[in-house]
Amino acid sequence: MKRGIAFALSSVLLVSGAQLGMRWSMTRLPTQWPFNFPQLDLAALLALAGAIVAYALSMLCWLLALKHLPLSRAYSLLSLSYAFVYLGAAVLPGLGEPLSLPRTLGVALVIAGVIAINAPRRPDRTTVIKPSDARSEHAQFD
Repeated sequence: MKRGIAFALSSVLLVSGAQLGMRWSMTRLPTQWPFNFPQLDLAALLALAGAIVAYALSMLCWLLALKHLPLSRAYSLLSLSYAFVYLGAAVLPGLGEPLSLPRTLGVALVIAGVIAINAPRRPDRTTVIKPSDARSEHAQFD
């Protein structure tokens, strides 16, 4: 199980880096044909090639994760890429995308969902809840 989570998280990090690299590259490369090849930004081309390699490695990690994890648990971990890309796009130089409260709350909900889906489980497949976390049956509501 731990090996599967490691592969899934590696896939998430690689695909997140690939997305950020592609975005950075595409802001520096021309979009209209024909290109003026001598004036292409070499750093952007290299970043784009690196992002494509990261995507391929991400797929390999994903396949290995699926070998070790149930699909329902593994697939939920992919949602973490939303958080990584959102934060990366805001803090990395050259991207500078804005953070906003609604988006940040949405990402927090995604992360909460991933935690809920992947919470430790008992052998009978129920979620482990500490007694201090559970509400008393005799709780009073005003």
